Amino acid sequence: MSIEFLGFTLDVMGKIMVAYTAIAVHHRFRKEHKIDERVFLAMRREQILGIAGIALIILGYLLQAPFKI
Repeated sequence: MSIEFLGFTLDVMGKIMVAYTAIAVHHRFRKEHKIDERVFLAMRREQILGIAGIALIILGYLLQAPFKI
């Protein structure tokens, strides 16, 4: 395994961790605070976009990984 591949892997893992943390904060906020429907819908949309972003990071990793080994 090359150092480039290791760096690429750690970079992707870090991005996923940051994205997951942001989504978790939104989820916790929605559950613990009273908010109006408009804010609730905006946070739900952001959560869905965050999950889609994580999926794209993982897909990009899977597509690039074979060429980095």
